[in-house]
Amino acid sequence: MTSASSSSLPSPRPPTRSSASLVRRIAKVNDLLLSLYGPRKFRAGGDPLDVLIQTILSQNTSDVNSSRAFLRLRRRFPSWRQAADADPEHIERCISIGGLAAIKSLRIKSVLRTIKDDAASYSLNHLRKLSPTEALDYLCSLDGVGRKTAACVLLFSLGLPVFPVDTHVNRLAQRLGWLPLGSPAEKTGAVLDQLVPAPIKYSLHLNLVAHGRAVCRARNPRCPACILRALCPKVGVS
Repeated sequence: MTSASSSSLPSPRPPTRSSASLVRRIAKVNDLLLSLYGPRKFRAGGDPLDVLIQTILSQNTSDVNSSRAFLRLRRRFPSWRQAADADPEHIERCISIGGLAAIKSLRIKSVLRTIKDDAASYSLNHLRKLSPTEALDYLCSLDGVGRKTAACVLLFSLGLPVFPVDTHVNRLAQRLGWLPLGSPAEKTGAVLDQLVPAPIKYSLHLNLVAHGRAVCRARNPRCPACILRALCPKVGVS
């Protein structure tokens, strides 16, 4: 993921009658997915800086490999100060299983250095005092941190109502007619963030990802078995 700031993203449009109808459709999808996958009670995903580094490591690799890379990194560097002081090559060796290790090692050092300069510590706890928009803008100003990465940190670590858009969410949003076909995930986060009501952002994200993996797959979607098929104008579209 390349570095991005929120100012480079499209500005959300003011609500219209058609967007109000879309919000109702989104809420209906959330209700149906809750009936299938059950409720999603918020569970803090850990320290926000830990989650940020984990999410950087998850870019362009599997969850299994990124988790292994994070565990190896933490075993080698128990404190983020140690990682910030380490040579990039040492970090690279720790996280090599996750892919793009040379790039990610430099990003991790840059992020840690910037956070230390800004907060006078290796901590993102100062984000708790900011609004969701201010916190999102700050994270997106860090090297290699795009909107999806920032949104994951804010939603899963701090419980702030910011909606992450990954490949699964982006695919389902297009098939359900919420976004035009071909919309890139990194450009649609701001649009969906405005449309999805704050109280359902956590549950809807998790359930869209679950549904994208199990039913509305990128290839060979299981449309006849899909609980959302009556709401989907793109049934069968891959």
